[in-house]
Amino acid sequence: MTVALEHVLAKAGLRVNPVEFLELVEEAARRLSPANPDPADYFSPDQRDALTEVGLDLTPRRGDEVDSRARAVAAQAVLRDSALTVADAADAVGVDTSRIRHRLAAGRLAGWKDRGGWRLPAWQFAPSGVLPGLEAVLAAVPEDQPPLVVAAFMTSPQPDLRVDDQPATPRQWLLAGGSPARVAALASVLGTPA
Repeated sequence: MTVALEHVLAKAGLRVNPVEFLELVEEAARRLSPANPDPADYFSPDQRDALTEVGLDLTPRRGDEVDSRARAVAAQAVLRDSALTVADAADAVGVDTSRIRHRLAAGRLAGWKDRGGWRLPAWQFAPSGVLPGLEAVLAAVPEDQPPLVVAAFMTSPQPDLRVDDQPATPRQWLLAGGSPARVAALASVLGTPA
């Protein structure tokens, strides 16, 4: 399995050995809900009755069902592994590490504290430094949205953003010279029910 995992990690461009990657996956899984929660435990008896009356299935997941947490755990592990340290970000942008910390504090770069230091998601950097229009986009993101949600948004094709007549990710759109205001408008409703 280690050889296969090494191959997958290399193919995906992740610079991590299989053991470290599996540790990231294990840590991410521990942070999520219990392995097999009973959905009914989250509601009062009256709420359970109302939800089952409208057809919601509150039975726990069966042992043979795929664990819905797997995709989130994998995405979180990849996000953490591909993130840059403050020193890496400073090198990428061509500034001192104190400038990166200042941009983090001002909300001009996205990041989170992990293992005693800042981690900055790689999607916000471009070959020439910081992703064009990043500040406008980050200013529009609701404060309650976690890094994984923002990363998923920035790296998922959006029907409203088109490059060469194809749906583009917000990152692709900005790299192609698209208006940051269009991405900011989409980012401003992250976490809002459709």
